[in-house]
Amino acid sequence: MPTAIAVTSPGLVLPPLDRQTPPAAVQPQPTLEQSLAAMHALIEQHGYVIVLYPAPGDDPAVQRLHTVRSVLESDRIALLGIDLPPLGLALLAQQLRQLSVCDFSPGVLASSARLLAHYIYAGALLGSVARLDRVPVPLTSHAKSWVPGAQFAVLATPRPQLARAGQEELPGPEFGTRMLVAAGQPPSDWVTATLAPSWRVQGVATVPLPEQSARWWGTGRLAEFAAGLHDVSVLYQLVSSVRREICHWCGLELIGDRCGFCAAPLAPPPERPQDAGVRALPRGGT
Repeated sequence: MPTAIAVTSPGLVLPPLDRQTPPAAVQPQPTLEQSLAAMHALIEQHGYVIVLYPAPGDDPAVQRLHTVRSVLESDRIALLGIDLPPLGLALLAQQLRQLSVCDFSPGVLASSARLLAHYIYAGALLGSVARLDRVPVPLTSHAKSWVPGAQFAVLATPRPQLARAGQEELPGPEFGTRMLVAAGQPPSDWVTATLAPSWRVQGVATVPLPEQSARWWGTGRLAEFAAGLHDVSVLYQLVSSVRREICHWCGLELIGDRCGFCAAPLAPPPERPQDAGVRALPRGGT
């Protein structure tokens, strides 16, 4: 069975793109007892579980996840806090679900989350930025947010940027993407009619607005969007092109500089024998 991919709320579960894409689990459950039983069942069925949650992870649900992992004393649960808006996190979970049926080991799949997150362009069309604290907002924009009818296009990742909708452009990806739009208030016509064509996306799909979005963006007057890679062959090529290492702590494979399961950093390369006897000369030495 493929490695299980889980998220912390049902609103972060996107529909599968095809019949091969496995469903996502939702963890934790309403009570600790239910969470323990459900997580144990996932481990028994899938072997390993990767749980994505929005960073910084101060939500009670994340605390319960750490409790579950501690009580089960399992090294097969990866808890990954990702700094993405809710819809971007849902898109990342969908990408990991697509890759879970490929021949990647659980360690590579978990550590690929940070890599894939860099290729997700996530933002929102906001009716106000007065309470937005996730993206730097100039004082002039704060003042303009009180003007009736003002709309702001905000890009949270990969590089934060804020622009007046209809007056300035948001920089988009330079590779083919598919865009998700979570319809909300104000109407998302600008996202589908203006932003999507300027980014030259290869398709647009409308999905429900995640329940955490209003809190994350600081307003309920929003339409959230996220664009990312959607072809599983391209995702596979991206992840497989990165050099694999072995975690010196838990022994799982990883890519990048940190293990997704035990969070141990990549060990420094061993000292080469020919360098063992080389010592720096004192200042002025010959």
